[in-house]
Amino acid sequence: MGKRLLQQLLFVWAATMVAAAYGQAYPQKPIRLILPVPPGGVADVIARPLALRLSQDLGQPVVLDHRPGATGAIGLQLAAKAAPDGYTLLWGSTNTLCMGTALYATAPPTNDYAAITPVIIFHNVLVLHPGVRANTVAELVDLAKARPDTLRFASSGEGSTNHLTAALFQMLTKTRTVHVPYKGGGPALIDVMGGHVEGMFATVPSAVTHITSGKLKALVVTSRKREAALPGVPDANEAGLPGLIVSTWNGVLAPLATPRPIVNTLNAAIAKVARTPEMTERYAAQAAEVYITTPEQYATVIREDFAKWSRVVKEIGLKPN
Repeated sequence: MGKRLLQQLLFVWAATMVAAAYGQAYPQKPIRLILPVPPGGVADVIARPLALRLSQDLGQPVVLDHRPGATGAIGLQLAAKAAPDGYTLLWGSTNTLCMGTALYATAPPTNDYAAITPVIIFHNVLVLHPGVRANTVAELVDLAKARPDTLRFASSGEGSTNHLTAALFQMLTKTRTVHVPYKGGGPALIDVMGGHVEGMFATVPSAVTHITSGKLKALVVTSRKREAALPGVPDANEAGLPGLIVSTWNGVLAPLATPRPIVNTLNAAIAKVARTPEMTERYAAQAAEVYITTPEQYATVIREDFAKWSRVVKEIGLKPN
């Protein structure tokens, strides 16, 4: 047997063994999905049912591990340092990967992860405690101008989608409000409903049930058209704020050196689950749209959104921490 032929056979054998190790045999134990946010927010609403269905399809438990703090930086660091073996994954979002990283020097760079796929995309909604005397954006702007630096707007932390959307709102309306950061969207929403703060730009999936129940009142959604789940709430154009169109995606990533066969396996499994009628309808009821891409396309989306929100942070004068 010639040397070249032997090398070719060894290469084929090695490739076969890698495919078997990282493709057919994966997974062989529970998978941890790190959520860099506290329980009760949009990540729970979206990620929990997905994890349950993935557990069934993959034959191993997919366990949610909430690690909140610093607009996701704590969870991001944990995921970036994890073994790249497919058993530790990250639930990422525009908020944690592209907004918070623009403000937190401690957050790992967005290219420290292997992109797998986004899962859903949605918008924000401006919600107020029912006791606030403003039922339209125009009335809220008048109230804010009459009482500058008085109205308190909650967020899930510095550099979060809630924070930056509120900052953008102030810039567009020439108003000044007080930023009250929390360790997640869930606790922030609870305090809005309790009247401890006047309002916030909440994610639609996390707020829709509280709006329909009357615990919150909604003034505008940050989209180009009305949301099917909130048909009575004006969109950004109708509210006279076309510059307030803000969308947010949530998706799954892995540590950077995770083998491509594992990334492909997870991409296909997540796409299959997210596109089922059951999941599509579940997400649509929460005003979230299924959004699946290839790993390469997802990596591009992350890079472009990070560049976009870094510019916004600079334009509105926020200082990186």
